[in-house]
Amino acid sequence: MAPRINTRDRIAQASLELFNAQGERSVTTNHIAAHLGISPGNLYYHYRNKQAIIAELFAAYERHVDQFLRVPEGRALTVDDKLYYLEALLAAMWHYRFLHRDLEHLLDSDPELAANYRSFAQRALLNAKAIYRGFVEAGILLMDETQLDALTLNAWIILTSWVRYLCTTREFSGDLSEAQLRRGLYQVLALESGHIAPAAREAVAAVFDRLYVPLEE
Repeated sequence: MAPRINTRDRIAQASLELFNAQGERSVTTNHIAAHLGISPGNLYYHYRNKQAIIAELFAAYERHVDQFLRVPEGRALTVDDKLYYLEALLAAMWHYRFLHRDLEHLLDSDPELAANYRSFAQRALLNAKAIYRGFVEAGILLMDETQLDALTLNAWIILTSWVRYLCTTREFSGDLSEAQLRRGLYQVLALESGHIAPAAREAVAAVFDRLYVPLEE
């Protein structure tokens, strides 16, 4: 028998579902309480306001990314690792897509969250660059240090702005689709296309094929 989820965790899970489906700005604490069939007072007993719920969801997202965005110990990176990192990023972005949907608004609304996000961004960029350097050391990418800096930053810009790109260039009656997010990962992979070592091109091409999703007209 599965353990019963406590009320605090139920509130966080329901909030994540509603934020993802409708956008954080469209969801109030009253909406969350009604969705769960609890009183607003019960919700406020666990979270003082909506920002506290968002902060907890961001902390969970941050912990999740920190777990996989790292260089493996004791072995060289492979092309399979490239697919692993991109698929893991897709899963994280999809599960917490509301964070990317209106990031500037969320950070403007909560200075403490903004400070935490800056620390997370700096750490993620360092870890991502170490991973890219690992692909260079493994003979999969051919790049110098300046190119590594540029690739890491460009990849970050695409990943963190892709959801907003979709929302501002297409009409949505509801939620985004996972396929639309997957195309963002293809765009990141495309940044490397001119730097792939000849011996790795065939294997990397298979990763390209797996991530490719046509852009909707």
